[in-house]
Amino acid sequence: MITASLIGLPLVFGLLLLFTRGEGVKRVALAASVITFLFALFAFWTLQQNPADPNLENDSVWIASIGVNFHVAMGGISMVLVLLTCLLTPLIILSSFRNQYENPSTFYALISFMQMALIGVFVARDGFLFYIFWELALIPIYFICLLWGGENRGAITFKFFIYTLFGSLFMLAALIMLYIHTPASDAGAHSFDLISLYSAHESMTAAQQGWVFWGLFLAFAIKMPVFPFHTWQPDTYVTAPTTGTMLLSGIMLKMGTYGLIVWLLPLVPEALETWGPLAVVLSVISVVYASAMAIVQQDFKRLIAYSSIAHVGLIAAGIMAYTPGKTGTEGIAGAVMQMFSHGINVVGLFFIAEIVLQRTGTRELGKLGGIRNVNPLFAVLFLIILLGSVALPLTNGFVGEFLLMNGIYQYSATAAVFAGLTIILGAVYMLRSYQSIMLGESNSVTANFGALSGNEKAVLLIVCAAVIVFGVYPKPLLDLIQTDLRSLTLLMAPASN
Repeated sequence: MITASLIGLPLVFGLLLLFTRGEGVKRVALAASVITFLFALFAFWTLQQNPADPNLENDSVWIASIGVNFHVAMGGISMVLVLLTCLLTPLIILSSFRNQYENPSTFYALISFMQMALIGVFVARDGFLFYIFWELALIPIYFICLLWGGENRGAITFKFFIYTLFGSLFMLAALIMLYIHTPASDAGAHSFDLISLYSAHESMTAAQQGWVFWGLFLAFAIKMPVFPFHTWQPDTYVTAPTTGTMLLSGIMLKMGTYGLIVWLLPLVPEALETWGPLAVVLSVISVVYASAMAIVQQDFKRLIAYSSIAHVGLIAAGIMAYTPGKTGTEGIAGAVMQMFSHGINVVGLFFIAEIVLQRTGTRELGKLGGIRNVNPLFAVLFLIILLGSVALPLTNGFVGEFLLMNGIYQYSATAAVFAGLTIILGAVYMLRSYQSIMLGESNSVTANFGALSGNEKAVLLIVCAAVIVFGVYPKPLLDLIQTDLRSLTLLMAPASN
């Protein structure tokens, strides 16, 4: 019941927050998220001790007539992303303490409800349940962006909602097609269980597998996003309140990359051989296009938004480059590590952008400069997070990017050359932004920048600690996913024959 409890805790806390009044709601929300994180650490310890512990799985009949079960389980890849979700949620809540929100009870309850849905996506082992949690995760972030967003938030949030809902409908159609091709039970019902869906391709034609591939890939590509399905992202990230941007970039986009690994690669192996190369090309285009766009940005928050597309493009390329019999699982391992690292780093960067905006009234690089002279501690913490983002060795970003480049190179040296541009171009735009914001002489905008508050120091110090710790010692996370990687290899082995 551990996994089911991890879903239930944020739901219960969210309902509690709805009825909490006054400024104390912030502290209640923070305490609730810390409790959930501690429970996630207990789940992590349990999984390490015994991956087959029955308490990590719950499989109960839900809608028997159509073969739907409430089936949730914790594997290594799921655990990494659940840990990321439960680690970032209290940091995101703590980062919001300086802000005053209208109707804070609803605001923090929506964050808790979103955490519940995100955990559900990462642990669902039933296709129908996966779709339900996938859709549930959209509702809280939609209202967070719509009610507390910036200028023109109505039109921008509507575009975001339509894009993601459009992709979700294609995913539902693909899951239904798979469901129809699962073996029927004695009572004549098919099954949405993940293992049954994995066997559905055996009775499908290559064309049918192709439709399923694109139905799923489209949903995941929009969520990440991957070129050319990215156009909702920059405006949404900039317009959303920073808390919402952190949820979107730090955790929610990982739904798409996770979906590629667990809900696409093993499901339609023949279609993967046919259409996988095109998916790799789109992912690599995302790397180059988004990196080039980031270089020319003047708004620091929009620059981070484009850098996120570039990093996720590299993750998607590493995943889709996996080919049984031709490449190893280094690309998948790198993708999981980079999902974790990117979530931490991008939350730190967006928080830095928020701190700069609150103290100077602007995020335009040309108007800033010299903050290092008035706040050296902020300059050091910013630099550590930036170095993790550009994948400096011994930072968390290096481990994932090295494994990703290894996996992509095994697939195609040409693809690796273009994908590797994210490292070079990423260093260009991130170091340029640091120079514009931190170095040089202070001006009238930055001269009175001021000291960091206790909450701000706590968030940045925790992020910096994660950048260093998981860069120096990534072994616990890498060990955690090995069993899942072996299972993935066995599942996809027939595709290499």
